[in-house]
Amino acid sequence: MRILLMGNPNVGKSVFFSRLTGVHALSSNYPGTTVGFTQGLIKHKDICADLIDVPGAYTLDPTNEAEEIARRIIEEGADKVILVIDATALERNLVMSLQVLSYHIPVIVALNMTDEARHKGILLNVERLEEELGVPIYQTVATTGRGISDLVDNLDRARISPIEAMTKEERWQKIGKIIAGVQTVTHRHHTLLDRIEDISAHPVIGVLLGFFVLALSFTLIRFVGEGLINYIFDPIFENLWLPFLEKLSGIFGDGYLRTLLIGKLFDGSIDLEQSMGVLSTGFYVEFGMVLPYIIAFYAVLSFLEDFGYLPRLAVVFDALLHRFGIHGYAIIPTLLGFGCNVPGILATRVLESERERFIAATLISVGVPCVSIQAMLASTLGGFGMWYVGAVYFILFIVWLILGRLMHLTLSGYSPELIVEIPPYRLPSFKAWMNKLWFRIKDFFFEATPLVLGGILLVNILDTIGLLEWIGNILAPFFQTVLGLPAATAVPVVMGLFRKDIAMGLLIPLDLTAQQMLVAVIVLSMTFPCIATFVVMWKELGVRRMLQSSALMLSAALITGAVLNLILNVL
Repeated sequence: MRILLMGNPNVGKSVFFSRLTGVHALSSNYPGTTVGFTQGLIKHKDICADLIDVPGAYTLDPTNEAEEIARRIIEEGADKVILVIDATALERNLVMSLQVLSYHIPVIVALNMTDEARHKGILLNVERLEEELGVPIYQTVATTGRGISDLVDNLDRARISPIEAMTKEERWQKIGKIIAGVQTVTHRHHTLLDRIEDISAHPVIGVLLGFFVLALSFTLIRFVGEGLINYIFDPIFENLWLPFLEKLSGIFGDGYLRTLLIGKLFDGSIDLEQSMGVLSTGFYVEFGMVLPYIIAFYAVLSFLEDFGYLPRLAVVFDALLHRFGIHGYAIIPTLLGFGCNVPGILATRVLESERERFIAATLISVGVPCVSIQAMLASTLGGFGMWYVGAVYFILFIVWLILGRLMHLTLSGYSPELIVEIPPYRLPSFKAWMNKLWFRIKDFFFEATPLVLGGILLVNILDTIGLLEWIGNILAPFFQTVLGLPAATAVPVVMGLFRKDIAMGLLIPLDLTAQQMLVAVIVLSMTFPCIATFVVMWKELGVRRMLQSSALMLSAALITGAVLNLILNVL
């Protein structure tokens, strides 16, 4: 059996899906697109079916790619549809609901967020609504699970609605008739969450609150990430993995295989950060230094997302971001970029114009350090003082502002106004939050691990055949005269094309001064995203735009490095 889970964005579909399928789900993209959907198995009594979480859509008359995919999926056919409707916004939800019902597929409706509707003074005549739609309706609260078991127990009651396809005008007339007959709105006093909602969307206080939330979030990410490293991951590597590698190193001897897998020895010992072996530095960078911050970052981001804060953040930053040719919703791809540039650039699809997507993708690639880079900042600059770590963020932010403004002034096109739905604040479901966190961590494993280990392997091979030294000799004069860096830093910067966190690890044994390390880290952070980011930019923007973006990031990095070197020499 093939069951579709459909509804508008922000109606609780993801919570619904996680409660119905548990963790047995697969995230993938619709063929030929980067629009994702999730598929899982639902088992209940004698029911065993594939459940497809269709991308959220406001209408099946597509206005964006997600809505186009939603229409394609339902046109492919299904045995049943579970239609999730937000009880607090019935009028808007009925637009797509009537379109789904016109496909004459058996439908059962989950009237979700009925608790919030009641708190807002919205009273619904569910029996009358059932008569109007011609399908069974069950009142649910997905975050607590209330009503979901009743709905699943009665999936066999799903019916084909007598509703026929309508024109847009006929559909709105039908919606007006339904709302007049089933909905009554009464007065209610504002709750504490209501007041917080109003404050967080205020044009002045909301911006200040936004900066506070972002600062608090990244402080929490660092606190949790460092805690995981110090108390869980480092002890595991030092007490379990390192002894295993030492035994393995003795078995391999001094051969080429040990160089590739274990790496170089320092005073006869393995250095997990500098040995540059696939099993030493490769595993430690990926799982000992980066994974803890990935866990912390996506835990915080998923909470803000499910709580309902991110759309408000988009609204309050809209006025600022419009000065750079992108509307406020670009703040969400930017935040995703702090976790990994790849999903950040993919998320620029929410922006409406090709110009906006180009600007946002370029700014993410140049000025937004992924969590892998942030994890390495403490290793490269922390020893000189946290002031230098803070300086990296400050300089990247200034470059982000200047480059964004220049692109806005020079690129042709327009920046459309922001139209975004703001959901009410709600406490996230712990189970749904954990499932979302698991899916994102799992994606990191599958996407990043091959690149990290492959990058380490490639570094060793290129180093063995002498190619890295040859590149370093060619670039040495430029690095010495313009950037004030020794010739050896050319190799890490070039290797940043394959993986930035590995490249930063190569800076550590070079004995750079604090000022040299700051310049090198800034240039490396801005010069190249990882190879996966280039592939995604190529796919999203096209070859011409990808090359333009690469030229901009290279120019910005070298100019910034040269200016920073001059300023530091004067100081």
